[in-house]
Amino acid sequence: MATTRKQGTQSRHRRVRRKVSGTAERPRLAVFRSNQHIYAQLIDDVAQATLAAASTVDAEVKEKLASGATREASGEVGKLIAQRALGKGISSVVFDRGGNLYHGRVQALADAAREAGLEF
Repeated sequence: MATTRKQGTQSRHRRVRRKVSGTAERPRLAVFRSNQHIYAQLIDDVAQATLAAASTVDAEVKEKLASGATREASGEVGKLIAQRALGKGISSVVFDRGGNLYHGRVQALADAAREAGLEF
């Protein structure tokens, strides 16, 4: 049983990763959320390669935002990762919430990516 919040997140992440795996045709959209930023990657687990990435530390996103720790910032990252994925010919992904609850910033990123054209 998890005794800290971090251990709980790690436990959920291991549980999710047992079921979720990405391929070249349908990569895994992995989300990492820190206190100040949010990061998203498209990962091909078969080839062990990152196909595209976006985060609130990217210059394109950072100049639009006052803080990287908001739902608006997560939405911008979601739009950017979808744009980069569609540019590489990827339209369908498997969502990996990284052990975080599907709520708040993680949900905002997923919703923005869906609206920008990615299919989960």
